[in-house]
Amino acid sequence: MDRRTIVEAALSLLDEVGLDRLTVRRLAERLDVKSPALYWHFRNKQELLDRLAEHLRVPHSPPEPGEDWRAWIARRAREQRALLLEHRDAARVVAGARTGPAALATIDADLAVLVGFGFTPARALRAGALLDHYVLGSALQRQADHRRHADEGAMPPELMSEEQRTVLTEGVPTLAAALREGGDPDGDDAFEEGLGMITDGIAPPPRPGTPAPAP
Repeated sequence: MDRRTIVEAALSLLDEVGLDRLTVRRLAERLDVKSPALYWHFRNKQELLDRLAEHLRVPHSPPEPGEDWRAWIARRAREQRALLLEHRDAARVVAGARTGPAALATIDADLAVLVGFGFTPARALRAGALLDHYVLGSALQRQADHRRHADEGAMPPELMSEEQRTVLTEGVPTLAAALREGGDPDGDDAFEEGLGMITDGIAPPPRPGTPAPAP
């Protein structure tokens, strides 16, 4: 039994029982070992969750041929969000994890790509952090909503009919109008629109000698 086997078993167990019920004892039972055997590989549960979080981060991938910085950033954001939504409570695991060497190496490689596209290192770091917070927040909200609605036996907002939405937003006309116009604020379409807003705002300054865009 190695660390990778343990982490893969932990991910499978996470999908089944969720983060709150993911314990070292349950994981040991899944692997048919005693709990102390796991502590040979991980000092405590948090260290295990830190390694699990690494599996829930998309690895670095360079821009594809002809892919500009906006398209590259958008692709990376979509891939990360999809991976988080694929696994139960994955966003909570990543949000609570400490940043280890593997994550730092991925961050550094991503920053180097942005610097190559004309970002300064500081602007690249801030842009990357902003996008990371946006993606993680989107996944956290989606998974929290589904968890809450499952606990309460209620229907998630994205599955509600127009009539049900009307009842829900009675007395808040501006919100009702916004929902009619834009749909679920936590849905995929809203994520894409927000992603576009962010990339518009983080564009690097023109390089010297580059003509200014037309007004």
